[in-house]
Amino acid sequence: MRYEVEMKFPVADAAALEGRLTRLGASIAAAQPELDTYFAHPGRDFAQTDEALRIRRKGPANFMTYKGPKIDPATKTRHEIDLGLPPGEETAQAWTGLLDALGFTVVGEVCKLRRKAHLDWDGHCIEISLDDVQGLGTFVELELIVKPESVEAAKACIASLAGALELEGTERRRYLELLMELPT
Repeated sequence: MRYEVEMKFPVADAAALEGRLTRLGASIAAAQPELDTYFAHPGRDFAQTDEALRIRRKGPANFMTYKGPKIDPATKTRHEIDLGLPPGEETAQAWTGLLDALGFTVVGEVCKLRRKAHLDWDGHCIEISLDDVQGLGTFVELELIVKPESVEAAKACIASLAGALELEGTERRRYLELLMELPT
């Protein structure tokens, strides 16, 4: 079992954040579009259980991800299962069709441009995602994937980096939740 330990923050000044990251030694990759399609379970309400199931498209690559409920009130730490699928739009459509046949329904999509970076911090290699989310704005995510016995150390490491980057106002909701809360 593995856990995704993550903190996400809104970013008001992306250029200033990028400057802080590069001064700490991070190299930020070019933006890559990502499309996340989220599904509702036929027998339980993921909004109530704090779970998520999605298919992510990154260029031709496809991934199916299940995220369990968050395990603490401060971070977005949760059990995660992330499976690589064969590439191509046909594969994504076939998996969507399979989920539909099983009673799952599409509840929404999140489109973003994501720039990745990695930074060695306190003995961990933290994955950093700078996201420009269509309809929401810019966010940064700091993430480690760890075994259960390393969760607390990972949370402390990420919180330490967030402080060094002068990040404030952690956001625990998924992008889909934020989009669904926008006025229509």
